[in-house]
Amino acid sequence: MKIAIVVPMAEEAEFYRHYFSSEKKEMFGSTEFEHFSVQGNDLYLGLTGIGKVQAAMNLSSLLACVKIDLVILTGSAGSLQKDVHRKDLVLPNAFAYHDAHNTSAGNYVEGQIPQEPARFLLDSPEREDFKHYLERKGVAYKEGLVVTGDSFISSQAQKAAILKNFPDALAVEMEGAAFAQVAYHFGTPLIALRAISDNGDENADNDFVAFVKEVGAKAAELIVDYLKENKL
Repeated sequence: MKIAIVVPMAEEAEFYRHYFSSEKKEMFGSTEFEHFSVQGNDLYLGLTGIGKVQAAMNLSSLLACVKIDLVILTGSAGSLQKDVHRKDLVLPNAFAYHDAHNTSAGNYVEGQIPQEPARFLLDSPEREDFKHYLERKGVAYKEGLVVTGDSFISSQAQKAAILKNFPDALAVEMEGAAFAQVAYHFGTPLIALRAISDNGDENADNDFVAFVKEVGAKAAELIVDYLKENKL
C-alpha cells in the first residue's frame, strides 16, 4: 500500500524522521517527499507548506504522479470551542472553508466553493479503521467539523465571525479543506488528525510557539504506532 503523510510545517515533519530512515527523496511540485518502507507499505512524507494553495499544489503533484492509496494529514490547529483545549486531539469527519462566502453566487451555503461540495466528508473505511485504533488504545479525541482558511486566527473577533457561520466547528487551521478537496477529486481516502496548539484568541501567537512542537510530536507518535501495528 502506498501512503502519503502530509504536514504543513517543518516542526511537525521532524518527528517522523525520529522513527524512520529515509531511503530516497523525490520532488513533487515544490515539495521534497521522503520515501520510507514501513510494515510492507511504501510511505511518502511531504512537508507541503502553509496555506491552501501550497497544500493543494503539492498534494496534487504527488497524486498525479504516484497512485497513492491513502493520505494521512497531521499537524496542529486552533480551538474554536470552550470544551476543546490545548493538547486535545481532533479527528475531523468533515472539512469546510471558513473564508468562502459565495451564497450570493447561487444556491450555495457558507464555506462552499461554487460547483464543489459544501463540506468534504471524511467517511472512508480507512478512517473508520484508524478511529477504532484510537479507541482500542484508549486515546481520547474529539470528532467533528474542522474549518480552513488562509489566516492565522488570533482574536476573539475572528473566532466569533467563524462560529457565526460554523457554530459546530471544533477547530480552525490553514490546509485541511484543501487537502480534502484534492483527495476527493483523486478518489483517495484521507485521514486527518489535528492536535490543538492554541485557543485561536489573542494569546494564539504565544500558545502556538510554545505548543506546536509538543502537539506535533503527539500526533506523529500515534500515526507511527498505527502504521507499525497495522499492515494496511
